Amino acid sequence: PSLCDGRFCFLVRPRIKTMRYIADIVNADKMSGRNRKYKIIFSPQKVSLAALCCRLPHVTCDEWSFYLLPLDEDIISMELPEFFRDYFLEGDHRWINSVARALQLLNSLYGPFGKAYGCGPWWEPGAVPPGFGTLCLSQMSYELWRDLEEASEGDGQGRKPEIGNIFLMDRDTDYVTALCSQVVYEGLVDDTFRIKCGSVDFGPDVTSSDKSIKVLLNAQDKVFSQIRNEHFSSVFGFLSQKSRNLQAQYDRRRSMDIKQMKNFVSQELKGLKQEHRLLSLHIGACESIMKKKTKQDFQEMIKAEHSLLEGFDIRESTSFIEEHIDRQVSPIESLRLMCLLSITENGLIPKDYRSLKTQYLQSYGPEHLLTFHNLKRIGLLTEQSAGETLTAVESKVSKLVTDRAAGKITDAFNSLARKSNFRAISKKLGLIPRVDGEYDLKMPRDMAYVFSGAYVPLSCKIIEQVLERRGWLGLEEVVRLLNGNEFSVSGSAGAGLGAGG
Repeated sequence: PSLCDGRFCFLVRPRIKTMRYIADIVNADKMSGRNRKYKIIFSPQKVSLAALCCRLPHVTCDEWSFYLLPLDEDIISMELPEFFRDYFLEGDHRWINSVARALQLLNSLYGPFGKAYGCGPWWEPGAVPPGFGTLCLSQMSYELWRDLEEASEGDGQGRKPEIGNIFLMDRDTDYVTALCSQVVYEGLVDDTFRIKCGSVDFGPDVTSSDKSIKVLLNAQDKVFSQIRNEHFSSVFGFLSQKSRNLQAQYDRRRSMDIKQMKNFVSQELKGLKQEHRLLSLHIGACESIMKKKTKQDFQEMIKAEHSLLEGFDIRESTSFIEEHIDRQVSPIESLRLMCLLSITENGLIPKDYRSLKTQYLQSYGPEHLLTFHNLKRIGLLTEQSAGETLTAVESKVSKLVTDRAAGKITDAFNSLARKSNFRAISKKLGLIPRVDGEYDLKMPRDMAYVFSGAYVPLSCKIIEQVLERRGWLGLEEVVRLLNGNEFSVSGSAGAGLGAGG
């Protein structure tokens, strides 16, 4: 908020908690006799909360239509951390409008998209807003975007297309990738320090001083741009070589004459000092990451994750999770491992579910009962039920009948219980790389290097396959295993939806 004489302005996300906070300020001012006018600016859109706020004395409401934030030269984000909870847990569909308007903005800036692809799980009957049928989130966003384009008569239609393909995928199509630990530098920085809106706060343990520094992580950071996608095992070697190169550039001053020194000071010195400062920060960040990950037995955790992804040593991995909880290493890491176990194994067996839940509540507190309830509601942490034990039967029957009949049988089984089907999808798409010898992390041949060669991200693999096939043809089995629906559209938003799966 910005404060000046007689006025109070708030720029807020439309949340009940925030509105209560503002109402408390208004009422406190009223009780103390302050006579102020208040303006609330909702971003990215006004909702029904605005009507309630306008009933407060001297309060007016407005809207700031802010849909996209450029974080880097090739990264644009909506920065809506509340989207996941609101939509997938609370069933709040208001952000679909924001997604559609963001797509409209991209379309107006970069011209019509050559082709749009989408994929997402089917909605349960009655769980989707009126007028959308049984569309998934990506299709609902696309349909609303198309309606907005028609209403605005296509502002970007006259522009030369700059974006060839656009993919819309529901988050619950691929939970596994989000639950795995990245081992590239940027992923570890985010995991350790939390990157927010493209920047990170490095504390005293990194800066080697008593102050914290906010650093913008993008292509303008010459050090970060070169190591952001590198496997962590090779980052120290790069930083060491970079340090020697910088020192060599500084040492050139000793053999310079006055004219050369003047040019060096005016043209190079400032850039070298800036690069040296950034190099020092990233070396400090690497050292801090090493200390924290060593304390948390990071290598053992990565080993457990890889076992879960590959489907081996599940009992040992479960024991590791139990030990992780008992040692109270990290409540978030413990939950993440439990969710990964649940999704890869199509739910925990009831005995393990009860045991892990009890241990977790004893270690981290009974207030996490609601956490387990919420995770179960969205399908991240579930226990196996009678319907889910049919997976093995389904596999045997499928070998004895035609593909079409197998599909019908699988659909019948899916109606009994929603399954993640991760093992079947992983086998179908080859998500677990099979390499001869040791996986080359310095010269990787596929996307699995992000997870030390153990797993190719599902969503990325789907995109790769669709682009290679120029459509969904041949991926019908994958879409079915995702319990999903797919679509493809040519010629931007005005063409309407293509075939659905």
